[in-house]
Amino acid sequence: MKITYDKSADAAYIYLIETRDKQPGWVKKTYSCDPKEVDGMINLDFNAEGRLGGIEVLSASKKIPNEILEAAEIIG
Repeated sequence: MKITYDKSADAAYIYLIETRDKQPGWVKKTYSCDPKEVDGMINLDFNAEGRLGGIEVLSASKKIPNEILEAAEIIG
């Protein structure tokens, strides 16, 4: 598992697939969680086989513990 964090966008991405398995265009379906229910925006990305491959969390600093964001790879 790999986590990236873009501070300027306050967005985190949690990769559940190996980096070597991630090809451009690997996301075949995105399910957006109801923003009212989760008090923000969380997107679940699925590959062609229907496996959950990644989770995008917007307003990440409000949703993910600081120690996890501090350990994430900073991308912006």
